Amino acid sequence: MTVNSLKIGISGVRGVVGQTFTPELAVAFAQALGTYLDSGRILVCRDTRTSGPMVHAAVISGLLAAGCEVIDLDICPTPSLQLAVQWLRAEGGISITAGHNPEPWNALKFVRADGLYLNATQADELLDIFHQAEFAKASWKSIRCKVERQDAIAHHLEILAGAFDIKAVRARRLTVAVDCCNSSCSLLAPRWLDALGCNVLAVNDDPAMPFPHAPEPGPQTMGQLRALVLAGRAHVGFAHDADGERLGLVTETGEMLSEEATLAIAAEIQLRQKVGPVVTNISTSMTVERMAARYGASVIRTPVGQVFISEAMIEVGAVVGGEGSGGVIVPRVQWTHDSAAAVGLILEHMARTGEPLSGLAATLPRFTLLKHNMPVEPDRIYSVLQRLRDELEQESLDYDETDGIKVSWPDGWVHVRVSNTESMIRVIAEAESAARAHELLEWARDRMVP
Repeated sequence: MTVNSLKIGISGVRGVVGQTFTPELAVAFAQALGTYLDSGRILVCRDTRTSGPMVHAAVISGLLAAGCEVIDLDICPTPSLQLAVQWLRAEGGISITAGHNPEPWNALKFVRADGLYLNATQADELLDIFHQAEFAKASWKSIRCKVERQDAIAHHLEILAGAFDIKAVRARRLTVAVDCCNSSCSLLAPRWLDALGCNVLAVNDDPAMPFPHAPEPGPQTMGQLRALVLAGRAHVGFAHDADGERLGLVTETGEMLSEEATLAIAAEIQLRQKVGPVVTNISTSMTVERMAARYGASVIRTPVGQVFISEAMIEVGAVVGGEGSGGVIVPRVQWTHDSAAAVGLILEHMARTGEPLSGLAATLPRFTLLKHNMPVEPDRIYSVLQRLRDELEQESLDYDETDGIKVSWPDGWVHVRVSNTESMIRVIAEAESAARAHELLEWARDRMVP
């Protein structure tokens, strides 16, 4: 696979800047969204990637050319934009961020009028407009000559403050370490923790500086945060990704939890307060089922993609949801991943109960979950998946095709699917023992590699 492969799908459009992700592409997709949303009011935000100003300028140009009214939120987390869509009565928004991808990448994430991402049908409609390239065009007399600015972060903070028991958290005076990855959460997370009365130990909180590490919060990137937790005797450590969707956790003892633990801990907290459905995707750890079973709660599995979870949660009235990537949806804030809302949920629980994060982590059933990425040329991806499907048919094994191919056994499962964000096949295996998880991973790989 070439690293510059462009990825267009339900998660938007993303690629390596200066290779496949170009200003021309950004302009055209902005024109397409402007056309799709009838030249309405559109919000725009970005993370702190070096390419951000270039892509930002291209996106605003495309929206203005399509006759849109543009409101610029500048650098701010994607969840802040999503909350602001309804607040500012906009028809939608574009978040310029590649989230967890490395800094050479950038992306456009498309948001609709209710603050959720476009679903599969809507994304297809947008793509049709993009490919046909028949965009709305404002005349020289009707084109907007001014771009308004708004502070979506201040609005986000107001919503958060109204959703959680701030008095209880303030009374505890918790010491909290936070790694903002020098990105958009640098402008939100420390302010949110300060509003909660925490003693804030912040690192990598300068949006003018480059990413200090890969912007994917997990044990592989949380060494600096762990050191800060231990040196500062913090009650907890939080790691944010580049655009405020994913959250990584470090306990007061310095244990760097897997990104799979974030949703499980959030579910444990929420189910103690109110029992109801939990929604997650087909790739997330079976820890969630074990946690929910303690409370008699159902778990609903969706295809991979945040909007699938959001729409399913609304449909069933779920109490919590999210993904094993560290993304958590807290309905009292909004129906999308919001790492600041997950922080509020965890700190509120710690303040009210006095239970440390290590205590919550100790309640989690422990499985071994392995993730393996197989780079594959875009034109070969589906033939590789078909090879696996043929092998399963020959072995008379049942499999789930909700998203890709998932095969389950009493002691574990393996899931093979095409990435939504990169030109690769993701293989995820989970089992009760490390040996069995490795065995399942190799079992799947052997059936795909000729």
